[in-house]
Amino acid sequence: MMPSNVTYLEIDLRALLHNYKVIRSKLSPYTRLLAVVKAFSYGHEDVSMAKALEAHGVDYLAVAYLQEGIRLRKAGVRTPVLVLHPQDVDKELYVDYNLEPAIYSENIFRAFVPVLKASSLPVHLKFNTGLNRLGFNKSDIPGLMDLIRENGIGIASVFSHLAASEDPAEKDFTLTQIERYEEIVAGIGEGYEGEFIRHLCNTSGVFNYPEAHYDMVRVGIGLYGFSNDEHRDYGLQPVGRLISRISQIHHVKKGDSVGYNRAYIAPANMRSATIPIGHADGISRAWGKGKGYFTIHGKKAPVIGNVCMDMTMVDVSDIDCKEGDEVLIFDRQDIVEDIAGRTGTISYELITGISRRVKRKIIKP
Repeated sequence: MMPSNVTYLEIDLRALLHNYKVIRSKLSPYTRLLAVVKAFSYGHEDVSMAKALEAHGVDYLAVAYLQEGIRLRKAGVRTPVLVLHPQDVDKELYVDYNLEPAIYSENIFRAFVPVLKASSLPVHLKFNTGLNRLGFNKSDIPGLMDLIRENGIGIASVFSHLAASEDPAEKDFTLTQIERYEEIVAGIGEGYEGEFIRHLCNTSGVFNYPEAHYDMVRVGIGLYGFSNDEHRDYGLQPVGRLISRISQIHHVKKGDSVGYNRAYIAPANMRSATIPIGHADGISRAWGKGKGYFTIHGKKAPVIGNVCMDMTMVDVSDIDCKEGDEVLIFDRQDIVEDIAGRTGTISYELITGISRRVKRKIIKP
């Protein structure tokens, strides 16, 4: 009898800490490291990740939204947590759970002022230098500094986000962003007597723009074993390994169909294997009709027909396998990038899309 939970995402904390050390090795001893654990740690598992990084001295953690930070605090994580995209709701909870908001507009600043004045909670000021997503503009500095002085609010950091630091063709644009950021930092420094942390670099910024490491770097995808340049080996190791097993093998005759809508018609006698993972688990229907594949005993098994909600069928005609054999959905960056390219997406979407229905199996250091 096959065990339950045969589909699982294996999380190797040893690989996480290896990647952490690789990235640390690129920094000066005085540069802090902020680990981004938003979106369930990029689809992996946030609490285990955060605790492992905390035990190894990470300086800051970052989440996207308030509830992600609360989840970490309820699990016992004590490291400073930056909330990157606070909203004008439940503001008192930032104080209750000691979570530090990123302030990116005057409206959000004014909404948070009463809470900030009543607490010692500092803010992180987000500036737009070219990504055009969130952030104050340089021209906002005089009015922003007036508000900060009037309300006696402390600044924890001033930061921005690089838009294309992984792309050598966009080096001039990235250097322009760095120049804009330095002008912003200088403007804030003229109107603020205290010290604050400067941070700009993401994962690819760490590797490609060491001159812009400043006081801290923010690393997300690199911690999970992915660089922004799949053709360069930075010594990173994959943290997540998505595994399943063959539930059943069918001998399909020429002309017979497989799956919903008869989306696959066998061109010859063949064998298909049914795997217990589907679009409810994060395997998009875009994987269907031969675009995606699973790996069985080191060989590619193309997806045939449409991906179902809970199951996917693959062609195993040329693979020596049996029911119960292990199936690798993905692990290494090259596999993830290949499947992402075939299915019209990016690696980020693929790994963060794995449903929480899929069991996480943690391998501890």
